[in-house]
Amino acid sequence: MKIDPWSSTTYQDYARLRDEFGIQEFTEELWKDLPNPHRLLRRGVIFGHRGFQIIHDSIKTKKPWAILTGLMPSGRMHLGHKMVIDEVVYYQSTGADVNIAIADIEAFATRGHTLKEAKKFALTEYLPNYIALGLKPEKCRVYFQSMQQDVKDLAYILGKKVNWSQMQATYGFNGMSNMAHVFSPLIQTGDILHVQLEKYGGGRPTLVPVGVDQDPHIRLSRDIVQAHRLYNVTVTKDNRIGVFVKTNKNVSELLDNAEKILQDLSFKKLNRITSYKAIYILDAEEEDISHIDEALIKTETKFGGYGFFQPSATFHRFMTGLTGEKMSSSKPETAIFLTDTPEEATKKIMNSKTGGGVTLAEQKKHGGKPDECVVYELFLYHLIEDDKELQEIYNSCRAGEKTCGECKKYAIELMKELLLDLKRKRESMKDTRIQRYLEK
Repeated sequence: MKIDPWSSTTYQDYARLRDEFGIQEFTEELWKDLPNPHRLLRRGVIFGHRGFQIIHDSIKTKKPWAILTGLMPSGRMHLGHKMVIDEVVYYQSTGADVNIAIADIEAFATRGHTLKEAKKFALTEYLPNYIALGLKPEKCRVYFQSMQQDVKDLAYILGKKVNWSQMQATYGFNGMSNMAHVFSPLIQTGDILHVQLEKYGGGRPTLVPVGVDQDPHIRLSRDIVQAHRLYNVTVTKDNRIGVFVKTNKNVSELLDNAEKILQDLSFKKLNRITSYKAIYILDAEEEDISHIDEALIKTETKFGGYGFFQPSATFHRFMTGLTGEKMSSSKPETAIFLTDTPEEATKKIMNSKTGGGVTLAEQKKHGGKPDECVVYELFLYHLIEDDKELQEIYNSCRAGEKTCGECKKYAIELMKELLLDLKRKRESMKDTRIQRYLEK
């Protein structure tokens, strides 16, 4: 399988994606004890993750952590885009520092939009909807890639440890790929990692909530962080926990620093072998690795390192388009846009694909298939908060007790409320309010 961040591919076999690309399953243990878990977490819409455990622990212990998300200002905002901002708003309520990149450089490189066009999309379409959906200005900054020098500097500097072969293997670039397109993933790495620079809050766990199509960017960023680390903490072939210095500079000082940290963490049985640039921890267990690594990361800046935590990520399922294909801004019939009128949304929902029987008699005899119904997805992802009510709709459909027409009428009613509420909030918004969110 190939994951392409810029394709229109619809992914269905999420278990296979997890297995093939090393994505971890997002289990109940990761969300059940979080404060007021969001419906997307509870309902399995978030199906996988990379390194979410450190985010979970940060929320539970109220340690500083950050979110980085981005918007591609290249079309109208639809319900598929809304999912990410729903997650961001939830995590903001749990204490996250929110950082939002307006990906105008990527829009220019991959979609052909000018920076001026991208800016207009962002300020008139996306940010008003983000704010209407509940994004707060406190602990939140929104910036344009093209205007953020730290992002561009990091992209250039960190790119020193990325070669062409890696970019080809990760993204499928070839001799026809233009260099702006080739460089844009490094800009995204700059986006993801710059929030850990001292001026933006320092090294701390960072979450990037995305669709699985964006996993190549996550993998690249995590690989780059590891390439620039000064320490590596791992289990050796003979099942010992070891701390290894990865550079040839300041080796003794780095080992001294690691030894002190390990002692402060109450590890007593240490075997330091300077010639191996290693300290073996004889009284540590595998579950201690993350805590040891976190303590070491925070000291790397003293020795010229970045002190970056590997970014974490969650991956959500894609919403099915109303016609059964991928929801897309370029195909209005597949999507409900947040600026659609209730009449436009009504027409789209009435024409949408369902999982019902061919005839009413078949529906009553064999039941419907809510797992294959885009109207049920509207309930699941956006329109119904109460899990009990959602389950009742699911069961009634499966039992043939509820018709597709009934579900469509209910979805239209709920969608109308959502769209009118967003419209009221957008119309009450002033430019001065939007400016509060933008990086100065």
